Amino acid sequence: MKQSYDLILVGAGLANALIAWRLGKRHPNLDVLVIESGSRPGGNHTWSFHQHDLSSEQHAWIEPFVAHRWPGYEVRFPAFSRHLKSDYLSVTAERFAKVLEDDLGERLLTDTRVATVTPTGVTLEDGTALTAAAVIDGRGPQASPHLTIGYQSFLGQQWRIKTPHGLTRPIMMDATVDQQGGYRFVYSLPLDDRTLLIEDTHYVDAADLDPALARDNLAAYAERQGWALETLEREEHGHLPITLDGDIDAFWLAAQNQPRSGLRAGLFHATTGYSLPHAVALADEIAAQTHFDAASLFQLIEDFARRRWRQQRFFRMLNRMLFLAGQPGRRWQVMQRFYTLNDGLIERFYAGRPTLLDKVRIVSGKPPVPVREAIPAVLKQTPRLRAFKDE
Repeated sequence: MKQSYDLILVGAGLANALIAWRLGKRHPNLDVLVIESGSRPGGNHTWSFHQHDLSSEQHAWIEPFVAHRWPGYEVRFPAFSRHLKSDYLSVTAERFAKVLEDDLGERLLTDTRVATVTPTGVTLEDGTALTAAAVIDGRGPQASPHLTIGYQSFLGQQWRIKTPHGLTRPIMMDATVDQQGGYRFVYSLPLDDRTLLIEDTHYVDAADLDPALARDNLAAYAERQGWALETLEREEHGHLPITLDGDIDAFWLAAQNQPRSGLRAGLFHATTGYSLPHAVALADEIAAQTHFDAASLFQLIEDFARRRWRQQRFFRMLNRMLFLAGQPGRRWQVMQRFYTLNDGLIERFYAGRPTLLDKVRIVSGKPPVPVREAIPAVLKQTPRLRAFKDE
């Protein structure tokens, strides 16, 4: 193994992997090394996104990673069900890993643990010291007292069904289920006519979803849908951060000039927790550069993240209403009302680009939470929920 590189990416999760992929196409002579502690890049995850989250150019270059594309999706609430026509796409762990392994070859180190990371160096646990013009740390979320968050906690199971399940498009939210103390819904992706990824998802104050409870919930939901579960093929779980508030200056000061990516850089949709569109956009920004030293990359990523932070101010306000106003078991009313709005508004919301009129429309009309509780939440007069912690 070489000791020096142009760029080292620590962590082969979504953000770093897409940076490596994009750089390989735009700068094939750049000497890039990707280091992953797990056995395969990407780990055990499924990443999904909406058609309008990406530009046509971005769809084109990420296409090799996309395993499934459906013509729309469905949502279900106590008052109504609705089919939305915007395409919905998913990147599976298997497809993601294969594309990266085939492309990177020996430039990908797996089962390799890192002891220390600096802006220009990495020391492995076995003592090997590696240097680079820049190192990007993309090892997932890091504890920070500078972000106040809730969580979208989930447990998903991929099942082979005894008979065809009958779904032709995803059920992105089925909130007709028992809420269990927070906004809860079940998410179902039809991977083929007899294979489903089913996730029990909770918007909760703390990342403490009980796996046993979630598994029982999924079994009960499948029975209710008439799905005869046959073979459990895989299981995944996680806690996506949902940002309510924060001090972006302190957050980046604490980075100490270390380039970051993905969740470690706070790059995700503040309300949905979706990170793929942010990862794609960051990979584009980095690949458009000609200087890949640590100082230049840190400044680029910090500026990018600060722009995204400013753009998501409205989403953080909505999150405070969702988490801090009203009873947790009735949070579903906020989302039910949201899905009565028009298709274009919903598409722009998920893409993180709501217009001023969209924002007015979202907060106008009869409020889904009590006004006496919504106003303090919006004005941040409610005590801070909790700091962003590793869970």
